[in-house]
Amino acid sequence: MASTKVHVKKGDLVMVIKGKDAGKKGKVLRVIPKEGRVVVEGVNIVKKHTRPTPKMPQGGIIEKEAPMSSSKVMLFCTKCNRPTRIGKRFLADGKKVRYCKKCGEVID
Repeated sequence: MASTKVHVKKGDLVMVIKGKDAGKKGKVLRVIPKEGRVVVEGVNIVKKHTRPTPKMPQGGIIEKEAPMSSSKVMLFCTKCNRPTRIGKRFLADGKKVRYCKKCGEVID
């Protein structure tokens, strides 16, 4: 599978727009561009059965975030307080930045 372009970066605040966790907000913990997936903090929680290890002698069932498709999340603008699409523009000093398409606020 070829690498796909993902519209969010690690550390971005995003809102889930589809699926069982629709409406939840969280920070992007990991981006997997090869698969077009992201891992969002506190979203898409799955139960994983683990066997005892020296690190975790008890073993048992742990809950962790699973990767989800990047098309199910939208960047959340803190200024206009809603999910938004992003655009890219060049500043006067020639630096390329992302901005909110709804309010025009520079994101990074």
